[in-house]
Amino acid sequence: MARRPRLLLIDDEPKLAAFLAEAARLSAFDPVVATDHHDFREIFLNDAPDMIAVDLGMPGMDGIELLRFLADHDANQPVLIVSGFEERVIETAFRLGRELGLTMVGPIGKPARLDTLESLFGEVRQRLVA
Repeated sequence: MARRPRLLLIDDEPKLAAFLAEAARLSAFDPVVATDHHDFREIFLNDAPDMIAVDLGMPGMDGIELLRFLADHDANQPVLIVSGFEERVIETAFRLGRELGLTMVGPIGKPARLDTLESLFGEVRQRLVA
């Protein structure tokens, strides 16, 4: 049986985090949900995931700061932005991630559709396990 890639995700809305985790599970990922930015950093540094999903708006640290953190640590995993911000803000964050040298995928606006998430996770998984 093929190894299931790990997805590290962070979202300040527990129901959406659970929804994203379930979509990842259905797409043959093993999701790991970080409860806050400290937890996210610790997991990333101690047990690097194969893919990352971040929300842009969170208490304590926003998604832009997380993108900078990932770039500062030479993250080479695909990074997905899932956010409820307006499209222009999401696109700007996506471009910033690319400019920082990150491998950006998506982005996906909220509310996220299960079929959209499964499709994107499936495409990324194919590249990760190939």
